[in-house]
Amino acid sequence: MQGKTLLISGGTRGIGKAIVYAFAKEGANVAFTYNSNADVAKEIAKDVEAQYGVTCRAYPLNILQPEEYKDVFKLFDADFDRCDFFISNAIISGRAVVGGFGPFMRLKPKGLNNIWTATVDAFVVGAQEAAKRMEPNGGGSIISMSSTGNLVYTPNYAGHGSNKAAVEAMVRYAAAELGGMGIRVNAVSGGPIDTDALRAFPNYEEVKAEVIARSPLSRMGEAEDLTGACLFLCSKAASWVTGQTIVVDGGTTFQ
Repeated sequence: MQGKTLLISGGTRGIGKAIVYAFAKEGANVAFTYNSNADVAKEIAKDVEAQYGVTCRAYPLNILQPEEYKDVFKLFDADFDRCDFFISNAIISGRAVVGGFGPFMRLKPKGLNNIWTATVDAFVVGAQEAAKRMEPNGGGSIISMSSTGNLVYTPNYAGHGSNKAAVEAMVRYAAAELGGMGIRVNAVSGGPIDTDALRAFPNYEEVKAEVIARSPLSRMGEAEDLTGACLFLCSKAASWVTGQTIVVDGGTTFQ
């Protein structure tokens, strides 16, 4: 991946941070977005450059305002001369998901709409901006991170799970329409991964115990477990893979 560039949303922790380091290790220049913690973002960018000798930049983005992607890409254009890979990864938590995270009878439109904005709308706008920059270079690879919460019942996850199903459908439509530009579009669906976002669940310990019991590998997933699928989908080895969802779940959706 020498000389190529990735832009990923939400790169300061968890899955996003693991992907930033994985791509940099393979020689790719990396740009990532952050919501509010500029100091952490700067430290990560500095560390990545020091470790791997690539260019790494961080840009602010409120994922609940997807149109801000246009400003992010303007900053990106000033720092990089090409975009080869785009990964839509950032999620929301806390107050923004009130009414969207909980039992079905407690779901509210505002929370559900916020999840849709951060999951589906953000993927669409980010992928559109990335595609404009990939086309002149002959194509690229776009990925939306997803989750198996749309395949397996997970308590309180109806709002997120239904939106993950929606973004996977959007991935297939994007793949059908962007293929002519040489752009492949896929999703990576992770089983429950031990991140800050999952640990924020009120029933985290219950979820963790259930995942360990379900997985033939008898452990929770780690953020690094998803990086291989992303690297594969952005490599020449995946040159005929598009419109797909790759499930990386430790076998938990079968049990």
